[in-house]
Amino acid sequence: MKKELLSSILLTIVCMVAFSGVYTIIVWGIAQMAPNKGEGFVVSANGKTYYANIAQKFTDDKYFWSRPSAVDYNAAGSGGSNKAPSNPDYLADVQKRIDTFIAHNPGVKKSDIPSDLVTASGSGLDPDISIQGAKVQVKRIAAVRHIPEDKLDNLVTEHIEKPLLGILGPEKVNVLKLNLALDQLK
Repeated sequence: MKKELLSSILLTIVCMVAFSGVYTIIVWGIAQMAPNKGEGFVVSANGKTYYANIAQKFTDDKYFWSRPSAVDYNAAGSGGSNKAPSNPDYLADVQKRIDTFIAHNPGVKKSDIPSDLVTASGSGLDPDISIQGAKVQVKRIAAVRHIPEDKLDNLVTEHIEKPLLGILGPEKVNVLKLNLALDQLK
């Protein structure tokens, strides 16, 4: 029994050192090689600081809307809805988002709404939308801000981010960066 107890204590100490110290230092070291040294992508505008890699809540008609969030854009509580696509509550939430989108974007048909504008991401904090998700909102924003649609189309095109290494992931648009640029338009 004494032998097992000593082995257990030794294993506990080794695991504490390995997982609390060594592993942490390795992850921190890798983060130092990442852009912005693992501190996130900080954007400052109008005296405020934002993180471009965490979704921001935009619901005003004069802005491009973000992807819905299952955690109400709370970065401290990242997570999805955990509801299956066949779940009646989930389907009701999606239908409510579709109805809201159509009410704010007259003339847009249900079939024209990209899924990323009515479904939350797995983390609930996806800062990006598809190019189609941005372009389908142009008409509404142009009407509210009295800006020509082609000028907004060009703004969206300027903010398209290419896939990582040219092959990993889809082309996308960062909503925060796009809306900050939108505020700079005259």
